[in-house]
Amino acid sequence: MAKHDDDRGNYFEKRAGTENARFHVVPGDDKKWAVKKEGEDKPVYTTDDRNEAIEEADKRAEDAGTKAIIHNEDGQIEKQDEYDQ
Repeated sequence: MAKHDDDRGNYFEKRAGTENARFHVVPGDDKKWAVKKEGEDKPVYTTDDRNEAIEEADKRAEDAGTKAIIHNEDGQIEKQDEYDQ
């Protein structure tokens, strides 16, 4: 299991800060929703409205030609919107 975790960490590290970094909609602090770019600790966008966060992540992913990965309230991946060029 540790190997799987290491592989997953390397997977994100390789994309962090690159054009391939994806945008995740995740539950944030104080009942807010955050849009986070892979490899970055701070959100690039926060809002009280989940749908607004999804729209923002989709816009950024489309502009970057990558994916928006939408998580539910429990942090599990709910869906992925692909904008690969």
